[in-house]
Amino acid sequence: MANSNLELLSKFTIGGQELKNRIVLAPMTRARCNDTEAPFDVENTLPNDLMALHYEQRASSGLLITEATAISEEGSGWRNAPHITTKQHADAWKTVVDRVHDKDGIIYLQLWHMGRQAHSSHHPSTNRVVSASAIAAEGIQVKTVERENAEPEVPHALTVEEIKATVQDYVNAALLAKEAGFDGIELHAANGYLIDQFLQSVSNVRTDEYGGSIENRMRFLVEIVEAIIESGAFPANRIGFRIAPNGVYGGMGSEDNFETFTYVAKKMNEYGLAFLHIMDGLGFGAHNKGKYVKCADIRKVFDGPIISNISLTKEIAEGMIRSGACDACAFGRLYISNPDLPERFANGWKVEPEAPYETWWYPTGEKGYTDWPVCTEDSEHKEE
Repeated sequence: MANSNLELLSKFTIGGQELKNRIVLAPMTRARCNDTEAPFDVENTLPNDLMALHYEQRASSGLLITEATAISEEGSGWRNAPHITTKQHADAWKTVVDRVHDKDGIIYLQLWHMGRQAHSSHHPSTNRVVSASAIAAEGIQVKTVERENAEPEVPHALTVEEIKATVQDYVNAALLAKEAGFDGIELHAANGYLIDQFLQSVSNVRTDEYGGSIENRMRFLVEIVEAIIESGAFPANRIGFRIAPNGVYGGMGSEDNFETFTYVAKKMNEYGLAFLHIMDGLGFGAHNKGKYVKCADIRKVFDGPIISNISLTKEIAEGMIRSGACDACAFGRLYISNPDLPERFANGWKVEPEAPYETWWYPTGEKGYTDWPVCTEDSEHKEE
């Protein structure tokens, strides 16, 4: 049965570009860069044709957000995940962007700094990991450059000078993203990575202008946004950001997160950004510390487009959009096993279960990545 009346399938505008629907491909680290024996071979960090096919297959979504992409050596920490630090990276990403654009898709690059969730073995230039404060992540293991499990290290607390340099790393990455032809960028400020480490009181105990008050803790995010705009890489309405106020991943979760993230949303609203992408579902692990932040809470203080993410089904997503809580909905795990997810929603076709865990983020080539079947009118995958 067709579902042509779904609000999920209605057009929507972000950054002056009309999206063909409100279904978003969520950013997902898949570790599919070429796997070479030498861990610091640039090939390990370059997007390739397999990755281009992966995004091309999913270009029927209204918006594609790429996997997290490291903005610097010190921001990296996941072997075979892509980088965006040099023209060589921009040229490799351009192949991906062109393939998506040829399918009339719109694609944003997610900019990523892992902070304390990295392992120092990934950083031969400095042999350290960094964060807002010298507090190690809890409740996780990190991966060495040889893919071995390791305990999180106590990070170096970035100095003010080093913070300014890191902001410039974001600017450099944004300029390269523009060169690659991306329609916009998303700042990864979620899941316990560096920007999130500054935002949350559990990981930021600084006493300078980057710590203490919520306004100080969000200064790093503000400076990144302002510097990218000033650089001319992208205007404000092509810069989105992602938050995870309810998540425990990476040892996160602060008792004051409700106050923190509603304040962050209110202040960032002043910039006229492309969107606020909130992981407000609890399926990624919840911190159980204080009141959770939901889309409806963000809607009260943020006038721009809101993208919801985590544990969504077609029915839940449709209800959220119809209620006005959000404007678009991102799908991750479901989009792995259903590359034609919008078409399946539109035609009432069977939606395959989420892909098994072992296919998510290992360098297994096309297996579990680009080999998922697509439905057609006479397809055996079509729902009866």
